[in-house]
Amino acid sequence: MIATTSSTHSIMTKRTKSCGACSDCAVRSMAVCAALPDAEIGEFERIMSSQSLRANELLVEEGDEKKKVFTLTSGMLRLFSMLPDGRRQISGFLFPGDYLGLADDDTYSQSAEAVIPSVLCAFSVADMEDAMERFPSLILRLHEMTRHALRQSRENQMVLGRLAPVEKLASFLLLLSHNAKKRGEPDNPVHLDMSRTDIADYLGLTIETVSRSFTKLRTQGLIQLIDTNTVEIQSMRSLAAVAGLDIFNKI
Repeated sequence: MIATTSSTHSIMTKRTKSCGACSDCAVRSMAVCAALPDAEIGEFERIMSSQSLRANELLVEEGDEKKKVFTLTSGMLRLFSMLPDGRRQISGFLFPGDYLGLADDDTYSQSAEAVIPSVLCAFSVADMEDAMERFPSLILRLHEMTRHALRQSRENQMVLGRLAPVEKLASFLLLLSHNAKKRGEPDNPVHLDMSRTDIADYLGLTIETVSRSFTKLRTQGLIQLIDTNTVEIQSMRSLAAVAGLDIFNKI
């Protein structure tokens, strides 16, 4: 079980110093600040701080008061809740350019934790609300990101809706490939920063079942395990057939 007490909030925080940080950011075109032209980005930088997380370090805990919102600039986060019986349910993963805080009201609806060392831009809720009043384009951008998050949630439900474990894993790999392509990254091979335990807690399976499913897909010639964290898909169409998906229309 993952500890989620306040003592784990040992987040290294520092105020961003470089006035060119936003304009030089690798995920600027994908992040919320994409709504602002270079002439206005300086105002946005003044309300931003940079936060660094070690692997497995907690960023926010489910139920805590929402004081900040975040843009992930590098690394990966896992979003999760703890079930009453002590099990962990991962609802999704955040990638560079993703925004944390869209679906939250006064408290965080899920815990967020770094999968690997990660860096985020942080904004106080009050500062972000003020920025949206001064820059209406931010509101439109956040609405666009909300629609994207809803589509992502639907894709996640499709993955979890697969009946057999091998179908779930095939869907998960295709979804990771699809999302990498949307971010402008290579879609094959698929790089897995998350552990087998993370994958199991996301798919609602045991780690043993996840391992057997990887082996089955490899034995069928659908994937090649280059190493523990790298999977080469041998045929997108064949893997989609196992998942029961039309990769050109359904993801």
